[in-house]
Formats: sequence, structure tokens, C-alpha cells
Amino acid sequence: MKSTGRLAGAPARVARALLEGGPQTTAALADRLGLSTTAVRRHLDALVESGHVEAGERAPYGPQAGRVVSRGPGRPARVYSVTAAGRESFESAYDDLALGALRFLDQSGGTAAVDAFAAHRVAELERRYAAAVTSVPPAQRPAALAVALSADGYAASVVDGASGSTVQICQHHCPVAHVAVEFPALCDAESEAFGRLLGAHVTRLATLAHGDGVCTTLVSRTGTAASVPTRPTTEVMS
Repeated sequence: MKSTGRLAGAPARVARALLEGGPQTTAALADRLGLSTTAVRRHLDALVESGHVEAGERAPYGPQAGRVVSRGPGRPARVYSVTAAGRESFESAYDDLALGALRFLDQSGGTAAVDAFAAHRVAELERRYAAAVTSVPPAQRPAALAVALSADGYAASVVDGASGSTVQICQHHCPVAHVAVEFPALCDAESEAFGRLLGAHVTRLATLAHGDGVCTTLVSRTGTAASVPTRPTTEVMS
């Protein structure tokens, strides 16, 4: 039977590297962590067995999504990624407390109270991020925002869009994902904050809370709405 409890030691380092860097091969992980490929492969085998990590020939999300990673002649290199259970092993122990507090707020003050809390939370986020993000040229702001988000535990990265008119901010981890499943106001407020910080139109494409492998926010370089489908507002973003 697979165990999906909390990780520790070297396996936790390997899983954290996948969480923060997205799907990677054994060789890439070994280089990132300064370990031998043999040691990394041993930890990966254990993580796959425990259900924290999965392997495939194509990256399920991130910059290499859908691509077969070649290692030369022979079979393609295996690409490893963190599973939903693996991400849960990194979740804060305060999830239940936060969820309980928001439920109480919802019951006592209604939707307006939850919305007000969400707005207050992102106002603090904006205040802390503003200097770093708005002090650089608009084209560099998504990367600056990703750095700020990563410092807060969101493991964010930036991927250029194929057309050059958009860029994607990918969040491989969300400290409040479990709470956001029930209270999407947290995600709605975060999206609005991203738009204000970047001075651009943003659209959510995928979310961890919705069951996707990564939260993806599409940012228009021109400040106009991108021609992409959006999910109904009842679905959750994080």
C-alpha cells in the first residue's frame, strides 16, 4: 500500500526540486541538487512507489509539457513530476485552521465578509510586491512577479507564449490551494492583483485547486484581452 505522508531528508529535497522546478529528468535533478544520478534515481524510485512522484516520457505540465525528452539514441528519458499527493505533503499544517476560520466568517458575515477578507489579503500582497514589480519595465514584470511569488512559496516560473504577444506565469505550488477549493474569492482577488501589478490583462488557464498540474495565468503583453477560453466563475483558481 502506498504511503503519502510528509516527506523528510533527501527524498524531500528531490520532491521539492520537482515542485519548484517543474517536471525534470534524473540527469537534470542530479545537476540541480549536486547529487549523483544513481542517488537521485534511487530516491525517485522510492517517491514513485510512495505515490509522491510519477514518471512518464512526456512532461504533463510546465515548459516541456507534451514534449518527449530525448537523451540520444534509444528510449526517451523518463520525466518525473510531483503528483497531487506529493504536493499535499508540503501543505501547511494550518490549512484546517484557515478553512475553519473562513467557514466561520462566511457563516457569520456572508459572502461579503469573505470577499472583504480576500481583498485585504491581496492588498498586503500587492503592497509587498509593488516595489519589485513596478520598478522594472513592463516586459520584465511577469518575471519579477514570479520571483516574488516564489519567495512566498508559490514556486512560480515564466514561460513565453508561442506568439510572442503573451507570457504565462506558472505557479507549481499554492500554499492556500486547499482553502481556495472552497473559497474561490481568494483566487479571484489574486488574479485581479496580478493584473494591477503587471498593468496588463490576465486570464487564468489552469489551477491546482481545480485539479490541474499547475496554476497558469496568461498575461497579455499588449494589455488587451487574449483570445482564450475562460472557465466559469464557479470554478476555482489559485
